[in-house]
Amino acid sequence: MAIGFPVKDDYVTGDVLTAANMNDLSGTLNTLSGAVGIVNKNYLINGGFAVAQRGTSFTSTGSANNDDAYTLDRWYILSDGNDVIDVTQNTTTVPTNGEFAIALDVETVNKKFGIATIIENKDVIGLVGNTVTFSFKAKVSATTKLDNVKAAIVAWSGTADTVTSHIISAWGAEGTNPTLIANATYENTPANLSLTTSYATYSISAAVDTASTQNLILFIWSDVTDTTLGDFLYIAESKLELGSIATPFVYAGGTIQGELAACQRYYQILGAGFGYAFSATQIQVTIASTPMRATPTVIMLTTTPYAESPPNVTARNGVGSSPVNSPDVNRFTNQFLRIDGFTGMTAGTNAYIASNQISLSSEL
Repeated sequence: MAIGFPVKDDYVTGDVLTAANMNDLSGTLNTLSGAVGIVNKNYLINGGFAVAQRGTSFTSTGSANNDDAYTLDRWYILSDGNDVIDVTQNTTTVPTNGEFAIALDVETVNKKFGIATIIENKDVIGLVGNTVTFSFKAKVSATTKLDNVKAAIVAWSGTADTVTSHIISAWGAEGTNPTLIANATYENTPANLSLTTSYATYSISAAVDTASTQNLILFIWSDVTDTTLGDFLYIAESKLELGSIATPFVYAGGTIQGELAACQRYYQILGAGFGYAFSATQIQVTIASTPMRATPTVIMLTTTPYAESPPNVTARNGVGSSPVNSPDVNRFTNQFLRIDGFTGMTAGTNAYIASNQISLSSEL
């Protein structure tokens, strides 16, 4: 069955679609998409909160729930102070037929809080100058306090991919939208979404018309300053898409494996690495990694990483009686790492670094 829709004669001038009528045609196409069940591309990586390379729980232990700290992949906390919320990947309080949600649990009362994610410049191309829609499913554990949840599409007009992630200059009084920093602009006028204790889909649309927009930040927050310890805000199945209507959620990566690979462009934990010791204190290992957005920061995930020389021996030359507490890690390429600061290595012998000891971060 063929599906057609009318096109007004004045949409076309000399066989060229005019800019003045593009929005009319875009709206017609969006309506048609909804009618035939078309699902638009999701520009938001890990919108389903399925990938959790850093862990599934973020509390004050180790300052993991600080303001401006990354939690589930691609999402970070924005809060009026540190330890305002605990963050977990939730698998029980989820939408119908859903699998994951991010749970924000109030830990310090009477503070505003939320989460945000940054869209890379290369993925913003095609969105700037057009209308986009940000949608998600959400609920609260009680509406007595968490009765004003808002969402925003924020444009960053500073240097591309050099975003000041803490986009809040001042949180303001209850019900007043936070003041943004320079180069950050609300593309929509945030308003109370009136969440309930049951999951529902919420969406906001806006024309991305800030001059020189380089990145987009998606921001969801509680705008109240009278909260109760232990109240929860749950968010699931978030999506950013081109057009003025919300279509069903899909992974940005197409599949869960694709979603993981998309996240690893920004953050990844390395597996085991094999190489050799080229001095008593230095080793070079080969470790497979996903190509990243930019040269990453190398982070040791343990204060006592070890190297074995040769592999699989009982005595680990990299530790012994002299643990490597502050190794100097130098990244050469996507595959090679040089690690300094070991003791007792035997130059020219094989070396081995165990899995899950090194992470790479290229977050925006």
